Amino acid sequence: MSITKHNWTKEEIITIYNKPMMDLLFEAATIHREHHDPNVVQVSTLVSIKTGGCSEDCGYCPQAARYSTGVAGNNLMSVAQVTEQAVQAKSGGSSRVCMGAAWRNVKDGPEFDQVLEMVRTINKMDMEVCCTLGMITENQAQRLAEAGLYAYNHNLDTSEDYYKEVISTRGFEDRLQTIENVRKTSVTVCSGGIIGMGESIEDRAGMLVALSTLNPQPESVPINALVAVEGTPMQDEKPVEIWEMIRMVATTRIVMPHTQVRLSAGRMNMSREGQAMCFFAGANSIFAGDKLLTTPNPDVNEDMKMFELLGLKPQKPFKKAPQRTTIEAADSKFESLGEKPKWTRPNHTIEKNLEVSIKGK
Repeated sequence: MSITKHNWTKEEIITIYNKPMMDLLFEAATIHREHHDPNVVQVSTLVSIKTGGCSEDCGYCPQAARYSTGVAGNNLMSVAQVTEQAVQAKSGGSSRVCMGAAWRNVKDGPEFDQVLEMVRTINKMDMEVCCTLGMITENQAQRLAEAGLYAYNHNLDTSEDYYKEVISTRGFEDRLQTIENVRKTSVTVCSGGIIGMGESIEDRAGMLVALSTLNPQPESVPINALVAVEGTPMQDEKPVEIWEMIRMVATTRIVMPHTQVRLSAGRMNMSREGQAMCFFAGANSIFAGDKLLTTPNPDVNEDMKMFELLGLKPQKPFKKAPQRTTIEAADSKFESLGEKPKWTRPNHTIEKNLEVSIKGK
């Protein structure tokens, strides 16, 4: 029986990643079956509740205001609009709605109050609710928990060493602090990263070290393949090969046996056979719908056909953790504090990001 280990080293993880493929797959699939039903995959829907106009310089992101990517920005969606999308998601087989806002960090005020109402509404539909809103304080995390939030997503993106080659406007430590703030509540943690940004295998292992040494480990780890968007600093990066994705999924499964490994961005470039290998290697969650925030994603009907071919069943909500009780705003113990935390702005220069930013003006 595999045990959860919290002291993985980079060298140990690299050794796992580089195993002969058949040995790697056998080990990952064996561990997967110990802790999860191999024929059940969670289907989630990602809704961009506020698109574009972000002040950050993340080199992979088409929503950064400083890059010219053709992304049409929009103001925060209404509760009614999000509810409509949640209804469609549930009818399409999704058990979780993930709401993403292109914010650097949450700011107390009417917009955050509106997001809290979205969380309450979707939780009452008996669906898991996840949010990715940027950095949050402990009090903001507590308010989300009271509203009924099931999970909070805040990706590390890559290793701490390579992070400074990707983003210069926020610090790696702030990401860890946000996860720590979420951990002080009943909300589960969703945190993963992206491969294909020019990082080395050592960096991929470094990211898994950062995630796996958290105690407890994240309940959910998305593994994304970079979708190189024209107008971003990473537009010319080569697509990730499917074997890299399979190795990353399998290694994540071995290192974090209880975690739900999410096969996330980049599925448009994967064949059904490639995705099937990822499921065999330990992935047990996908995002459904024709878009992941701003990038293309397979149609939900195509995913259901794939499930039928592979004999997979969608996971029901609240199978991994119980549903949260929704507390109405009037009964909340945690009120807006009007916080203005000083999140880090390292502001070192990433030449590639700077060049593309200047060109985009």
